[in-house]
Amino acid sequence: MAKIISVCNQKGGTGKTTTAVNLSASLGKLNKKILAVDVDPQGNLTSGFGVNKSELKLSIYDILVDNQSVDKVSIINASENVDILPCNINLTGAEIELVGALSRETRLKKALDSVKKKYDYIFIDAPPSLGLLTLNALVASNSILIPIQCEFYALEGVSQLLNTINLIREGLNPQLFVEGVLLTMADFRTKLTSEVIGEIKKYFKEKVYKSIIPRNIRLSEAPSHGKPINIYDPQSIGAKKYGELAVELLQGNNDDITVQIGQNNQIGQ
Repeated sequence: MAKIISVCNQKGGTGKTTTAVNLSASLGKLNKKILAVDVDPQGNLTSGFGVNKSELKLSIYDILVDNQSVDKVSIINASENVDILPCNINLTGAEIELVGALSRETRLKKALDSVKKKYDYIFIDAPPSLGLLTLNALVASNSILIPIQCEFYALEGVSQLLNTINLIREGLNPQLFVEGVLLTMADFRTKLTSEVIGEIKKYFKEKVYKSIIPRNIRLSEAPSHGKPINIYDPQSIGAKKYGELAVELLQGNNDDITVQIGQNNQIGQ
């Protein structure tokens, strides 16, 4: 049964979608079967895997609003071992349309529960807000991964997100917990980055991943080419760091790490 993880921070520009795309792709390279779900109306996860949003006939909107099945909407092998549930501009109106809907907070959970047996991990790219779409993501999830940018206002809004998590635990999803906190866009040439890292580690303690994602031009370029970083430039520091994060996440979940070498040989760890 898949573990469902929302990648979420209501503060924009934290590397949320970059993390959802590249962590999914890195785990796929480690022979894990992944479903990446785009619940952000901007649809950047969808385009990050090279899918043309304007050509989609069905999207996550049809699952949330019209109860369409996941199997009909999913795009198979958008990257190695990674299927995606894409998003397009239609999702912009979904929150309004769902306001009066029955079981509006559990639409996504119901849909994903139907395919959990097919995947090892399901990642949900939630919008940078705390509206109904993010609520659906958190109710559907086992845990939440919080990317935080290494900048002066790094912890701004995080307390509000943690309060929301506590409210959801109390009323809708008592099992929800923080999977981990990922430091992103680090520039180790500056004193500020070291200060922010220290502050966040003091606040979240052992929840902070050892893997830290640096500022990297190749990582910024990859979405415009519709490719995860491990395909666009597998030798880049960005690809290396997301690969390390994937291993760290698997180890934290006591999961096997298996890498395919060629066609017949395997290395297990």
